[in-house]
Amino acid sequence: MLNYTKYQKILGRTIEPALKRIARGFPVLLLTGMRQIGKSWLMEQLAGTGRRYVSLDDLRARALAKRDPERFIAENPPPCVYDEAQYAPELFTYIKIYADKQKKDGLFWLTGSQKYRLMQGIQESLAGRLAILNMLGLSYREKIARPFGGKPFLPARSLTRKNPLCAPLTPAELYKFIWQGSFPKLVTNKNTDRKVFYDSYIQSYIERDVKDFYNIESAINFYNFLVAAAARTGQLLNYNDLARDVHIDNRTAKLWLSVLERSGIVRLLYPYSSNLTSRVVKTPKLYFLDTGLAAYLCAWDSPDSLRNGAQSGAILETYVFAEILKSYWHNGDSPNIYFYRDQDQKEIDFVLEKNRTLYPIEVKKTAAPDSRDVRHFRTLERFKKNIGTGAVLCLYGQTIALPRQDALSVPVWEI
Repeated sequence: MLNYTKYQKILGRTIEPALKRIARGFPVLLLTGMRQIGKSWLMEQLAGTGRRYVSLDDLRARALAKRDPERFIAENPPPCVYDEAQYAPELFTYIKIYADKQKKDGLFWLTGSQKYRLMQGIQESLAGRLAILNMLGLSYREKIARPFGGKPFLPARSLTRKNPLCAPLTPAELYKFIWQGSFPKLVTNKNTDRKVFYDSYIQSYIERDVKDFYNIESAINFYNFLVAAAARTGQLLNYNDLARDVHIDNRTAKLWLSVLERSGIVRLLYPYSSNLTSRVVKTPKLYFLDTGLAAYLCAWDSPDSLRNGAQSGAILETYVFAEILKSYWHNGDSPNIYFYRDQDQKEIDFVLEKNRTLYPIEVKKTAAPDSRDVRHFRTLERFKKNIGTGAVLCLYGQTIALPRQDALSVPVWEI
């Protein structure tokens, strides 16, 4: 069981060292990610007493930043944090002017939960002066209060020699973490009502980030679209089916899905391919980046109902995908991650590429992995690249080498 009291006392975010390191090499740093994942809290903690912190959620601060950005910077000079910077893109030109004049690194730290709105202004004004870090909700390591020391996940034989991150989880315990999701408020405060939290989150997201900025008139239609997308997490994306279920056209479905991507709610994963083969299916897969939100939208009202339901395999794959992303993004890195599926129905859930080596990964809801789970790994040889150690991410309690295969069985909680 998660010790909430202990966790609240030593709460840390894996991204902290990477943020500090990268900020030393750029005048402007942008930390972006979906709402309520802890960006503001982290920036306040890291700012300490030597860096100003200003939130543009404050309407007076926002009004000044939009009306007179030069004066706003003069009244809130670097080193500083401007939280929710998407509300005042007028600042970006003046941030550029200030940074070019001072010629120092670490001047401005920005956060934002609307990446598209941010990038519209930043790409023109701050190109070459800006480092961008993506942040997700709490990883499993962060949930159990061991945020530091982990590296970006990559299957390797050395994993069998490492001390396990924690005691093995039962399927019920694992699915409780998956069902709970990764929003800090739900993890650190056991008194937070989960239903009220997600109801409020969705309403705020649609009203503040969707209707106003994207001119989407029907909140109900967009909510229905959100539910339909959640029901497809971990699956190949079919725009026709998605549009038909919500009674919208394909163009609108693609537009609304791009809204979810820009908000950090979902991410599309594309198939691995090269010019050496024309048999790879080009359709992407859809993943929600918070499994708790996906489970709530799909009305799985308990961890057991989720674990025993029709979506249990897809939600486990979704969880693994998000944890792999966290292991990279929160260490200041970015994964080259894909999936594989061909017209012969040979599939590999994930393919990581590093240094022209392909690392195949399968996700299985099993505690007894065997050679059948890796039978398609050698299919990647058609790409004429090195094939690295593969992995079956599953519910077996420790990392072991699979017999007669260059592959490992790795517990999903050890990512």
